[in-house]
Amino acid sequence: MFKNLFGSPSSASQPVPAPAPASAAAPGPARHRASVVDLTKKAAFSLSKNGLDGQRAAVYLVLDRSGSMRNFYQDGTMQYLGEQALGLSRALDDDGRVPVVFFSTDVDGMTELELGRHTGRIDRTHAQLGPMGRTNYARAIYAVIDHYQASAATDPAFVLFQTDGDPDDRAATTQLLTAAKNLPMFWSFVGFGPNVSFLRTVDLLPGIDNTGFFHVPDPRGLSDSALYDGITAQFGPYLSAARTAGILR
Repeated sequence: MFKNLFGSPSSASQPVPAPAPASAAAPGPARHRASVVDLTKKAAFSLSKNGLDGQRAAVYLVLDRSGSMRNFYQDGTMQYLGEQALGLSRALDDDGRVPVVFFSTDVDGMTELELGRHTGRIDRTHAQLGPMGRTNYARAIYAVIDHYQASAATDPAFVLFQTDGDPDDRAATTQLLTAAKNLPMFWSFVGFGPNVSFLRTVDLLPGIDNTGFFHVPDPRGLSDSALYDGITAQFGPYLSAARTAGILR
């Protein structure tokens, strides 16, 4: 079904080579940065508050590389979001690894986060991917679906999808997310800044509610706990609806 919508995955979606170690990471946000171990504890607490104790899921991270995102990469916000996603994965996922998809006009590249090889990885991978482009969601969504289906995972997918702007490919994005309602995949959209009105529309698509939307006007001022509470709040209701619909066992 998904190949019929978009054809074969773009060659740009192939993993980029593992970044070489860097002597220094980019400076982080001014606020305190917790360790991944502490982030795992905070993520587990948020999951517990949302009735998700013991729930397993394959965690994915999708990162916007459109030109308006430049400052968020330069100040370390995106690297830290990767570490926050890794903390969530260690609380949810059986392997504690996070496949990461970078997108702009197309899929720019992919990498993977795991404890011990995560420091500076988002920053270095981003630096290898060339010019930043426009904002198209659909190819990135397709890349995650393709990876998840190829993995033969039995747990549902939890996809943390970050962006700071409405997409140019709205029709394709809506079509793909609607088609994906038949898959055991939950899309937790995180919108940075003011220009994310499309995500409110996506969160209201008819059918099983496979999307969530958490608005973050300023990610630099958001606590770890608030992020985890916001991105997992709609995951429990989705799981219940998916089980009722026979999408999940």
